[in-house]
Amino acid sequence: MKAKLISFIISLITTLIIVIFIFFGVIIYNQITKTNITSEVEEFVSNITISSEDTSENIKVSEVLNIESNEFKKHNENANYGSIDGREYFYNQLEQESKVIYNAMRDNKENMKTGIYEINLGAYFSSLLSNDGGEELLSKYYQSAIEAYTYDNPDVFYIDFSKLYLNIETTTKGNKKTYRVFINSGEKANYLTDVFSSKEKIDKELNQIEKVKTYFVQNKRENTYENVKLVHDYLVESIDYDQTLSEPNIYDIYGALIKRKCVCEGYAKSFKYLMDVLNIPCVMVAGKATNSEGNTENHAWNYVQIDQAWYAIDCTWDDPILVGGNFLSNISKYRYFLKGEKEFNESHIPIGKFTDNGKTFVYPNLSQNNY
Repeated sequence: MKAKLISFIISLITTLIIVIFIFFGVIIYNQITKTNITSEVEEFVSNITISSEDTSENIKVSEVLNIESNEFKKHNENANYGSIDGREYFYNQLEQESKVIYNAMRDNKENMKTGIYEINLGAYFSSLLSNDGGEELLSKYYQSAIEAYTYDNPDVFYIDFSKLYLNIETTTKGNKKTYRVFINSGEKANYLTDVFSSKEKIDKELNQIEKVKTYFVQNKRENTYENVKLVHDYLVESIDYDQTLSEPNIYDIYGALIKRKCVCEGYAKSFKYLMDVLNIPCVMVAGKATNSEGNTENHAWNYVQIDQAWYAIDCTWDDPILVGGNFLSNISKYRYFLKGEKEFNESHIPIGKFTDNGKTFVYPNLSQNNY
């Protein structure tokens, strides 16, 4: 009896030792496999100087990022939105009237940093406005343009689009009416967010964001998968999810890439922002998602294209909130990484309508299977 008891105790101790070794082995493994991307980017940002001037010490933004090329400025009005590069995915689904408004904002992006610049659309919409219901229809075109522009261009985080107003000026001469349409801040002082009160502050913070983006350009990997993984890992490892919902800029790339604190929309916009500069097709997706606790909530994530197929990535849920000093395992870190429709849509439901009265946009068709 005594021998059996001793044998049981020895077996119990042996099992406990094995469990402890496995536990610490997993910790060590995750530490070994964890990338140093956050510290690498920090060091790069601290040493780089970005300037619009071309000097031997500075990096010229237009050359490194190559986002102001003539090719990028060309827009095919008859583009098939299911096969474009992803940078202006929602633009290509707009009606021509909405595209005019979108183009006006895109082409005046620099001017709009002042917060008071008035965009003059002239008499382009006169024919539309002369018809019954024209103003209501134009309002819908405007709303669609704003939504597409916001989701296609995460770098315009400094504009508060709720402060932008579409104005219609009517001139009557006899029986003839002419219309001038323009966009401004209405009775507001400007249409900038409260955090960004001037063009100087905007340019200063954009400069910091450009440094982060430049790291990924200069350290571009050999294949698309490795670049997608690099950006995903950086966002997951460098950002803290904001639970208070009280911090400014938690919905944009400034909060994510500079303050390193945001919610799902900040993760998703930052992922698209960095994918765009690497020329990897990517779109933001809005919808509903059901978490591990069974709660369904509004959520945002991304679709990214690799080898002509689209896959889903949820950087937010790959960065769970850890309690009590727990570590992030690779299983958790890549749980929502490059997933196909069969698995991903069990918890995520994409919704192409961003506002109640807005346009219903179409997302790319996901691969059925995971990457």
